[in-house]
Amino acid sequence: MLELRPNCECCDRDLPPESPEARICTFECTFCADCVETRLGGVCPNCGGNFAPRPIRPARMLASNPASTRRVLSTNPVCA
Repeated sequence: MLELRPNCECCDRDLPPESPEARICTFECTFCADCVETRLGGVCPNCGGNFAPRPIRPARMLASNPASTRRVLSTNPVCA
């Protein structure tokens, strides 16, 4: 099951579970659409993979399968 991380790893923007702006790679590195397009050029700075829109977990499923609350920030210089 996806973690649904709560923030962009680059700019720390909040990305709630229902956000259409969240993008993930195959390792679940999570970034906002703006950072993916303007800073990262569509390539994950952590693993080199591409991004896809993060699926939205239906609200009725969040109670029994909550999103992660652990914030992750990239140490990659492109995000500094």
